[in-house]
Amino acid sequence: MHSQINFGYPWAVNYGHLVVAVAFLAIFCLGWFRKWHKALVALVGLAMVWAFASFVMVRFGFNMNGRATLPTEAFMRSGTGKVLDMGAGTGRSTLMVLEARPQSTVVALDSFSDSYVEHFGDQKSGAVVDQGRARLLANLRAAGVERRATIQPGDMRQMPLESDTFDAVVSAYAIDHLGRAGIRESLSEANRVLKPRGEFLLMVIAKDFWLEFTFGPLLMHARMVLPDFWERNLRDAGFEIVEQGTRPATKYILARKA
Repeated sequence: MHSQINFGYPWAVNYGHLVVAVAFLAIFCLGWFRKWHKALVALVGLAMVWAFASFVMVRFGFNMNGRATLPTEAFMRSGTGKVLDMGAGTGRSTLMVLEARPQSTVVALDSFSDSYVEHFGDQKSGAVVDQGRARLLANLRAAGVERRATIQPGDMRQMPLESDTFDAVVSAYAIDHLGRAGIRESLSEANRVLKPRGEFLLMVIAKDFWLEFTFGPLLMHARMVLPDFWERNLRDAGFEIVEQGTRPATKYILARKA
């Protein structure tokens, strides 16, 4: 059942470093047998080791096409409630919540815009919204959780949802795609739709050692921000910080509606 789940991240992102490692291995062997200068062979060998180590980190550390786990057990500790997934994408964070909290339900919201197709889809004729909804629904069905999830097209900066209706909100690697104005609007919207004292779990790409080591400047939406950027914007949007921490290439903050 789970083998049918496809979160849609490109093959090149997950396995590109392995291809580079094999290429450097071939060059290394050629240089070794042809007795190239030792410094050049050593340099090629270091590049090969970097590429292979980066592959291991991306494949097993980041594991973008694998199942996600909650970064903190403090989120929805009661195990029940109605959750909004802002920027659900292909459903990785939606499944994260539904599988960790089996008594919960999730509304998976995404704009399913052209940027969605750029990240996850194939540009084909037909509505992008329909294409995005179909991919997300297929993953929910493959995991056997479609009865506890509802798909809602919409922009996280102005959500077509009533105020004070959700027990919790989660957003994973979505809000940080937006500009600063969009970030402020989305955080304000998250606060609006939460019930009083509702929880908000925010997960964003963080420029740490592991990200710099594997991708360098290529992962552009991991913006350089001040250390307290997310905490400050959450407080400005009406949240209080409950817990925060890091994972490889990830910063998470658990907040509560003040």
